[in-house]
Amino acid sequence: MSLFTRHPANPIIVPGEELWRRACVFNPGVLLDDDGKFYLWERAAGQLRPFHCYIGLQESDDGVNFRLVSPEPVFTPEQAGCAFGSVQDPRVVKLDGTYVMTYAYRPYAWSSHPTGVGVPESHESEFPGIPSPPVTAYQGSKNVIGGRPDNLTRSGIAVSKDRVNWEHLCWATPEDTDDRDVILFPEKLNGRYAMLRRPLHWVGDAFGTPGPAMWISFSDDLHHWTDTQLLAKPEFAWEDNRIGGSTPPLRTEAGWLVFYHGVETIDASVKRVVYRMGALLLDLDDPTKVLARTKEPLMEPEHYYERFGLYIPNVIFPTGNVVKDGLIYLYYGVCDTAIALATAPLEAVLEVLLQNPV
Repeated sequence: MSLFTRHPANPIIVPGEELWRRACVFNPGVLLDDDGKFYLWERAAGQLRPFHCYIGLQESDDGVNFRLVSPEPVFTPEQAGCAFGSVQDPRVVKLDGTYVMTYAYRPYAWSSHPTGVGVPESHESEFPGIPSPPVTAYQGSKNVIGGRPDNLTRSGIAVSKDRVNWEHLCWATPEDTDDRDVILFPEKLNGRYAMLRRPLHWVGDAFGTPGPAMWISFSDDLHHWTDTQLLAKPEFAWEDNRIGGSTPPLRTEAGWLVFYHGVETIDASVKRVVYRMGALLLDLDDPTKVLARTKEPLMEPEHYYERFGLYIPNVIFPTGNVVKDGLIYLYYGVCDTAIALATAPLEAVLEVLLQNPV
């Protein structure tokens, strides 16, 4: 579908400037704040071996031309618990005047060797003073065999009053579960916080899904969460590997608009996959109810910067969206290398969704 228009300046944010963001910048959280400015929290890395990731802050007056707010990261692995780790894929909302960021965290960063064909060959890194990791293998984008038992990717919640100074608040997911794509709704629902999740290994008959899927849970205080309910599972060929939430939900008159990513395995022998984007519409009062869902992707890799990059080819991975003057500004990582922008009229997206009721 051609609902979304890529910006002619794409990719609008590229690696460079500071050492900690020399290798890649991607998968940002974005807010359009009360001062009329766009704020973008980027995931950035200065190297691939080890692949330490940090979170930096950029700002813009027009949503296109961004500038670094600070020459240093605003959130680091050390703030999450371990300087040897990696903080990844921030999603940011504003709740009761507080900036709240969900992020993925790995205590010990992996090292990556891109192949130019598919998911990079990756292995656990060795760090001074830390016992050597066992032999590991990375299977496509499916699973980790072996590895440090304490090095699964879990998700945390950090808070800030000024967008720059962040502190870790709590963990949103347990230590023994590889759980990412954790995204908060931008407001309380019936007095409770709501959160999307994507536990990697909750797969099979016991969980009711053939592949990693989107789940939802609720909390009174951000610290304690209800049992998680299955929200949406892979259903179409372009999602045969997995699906996961992408951007914070947007409140519309028709329901909560949620963009999600679907991953298709093209050639498992070389770990070749394609990341595309679809959308869900959830009930405003009860977001466990899916009202509509696109059967075909709304975006897929088409342009050079979406098909070729430093880390992994054929990736569109949205993590931020805002609405201004009826237009959705969608910010997405391309090939885990840079950040791009696409726009679409909100009403046009809703019209397509409403033609695909569940």
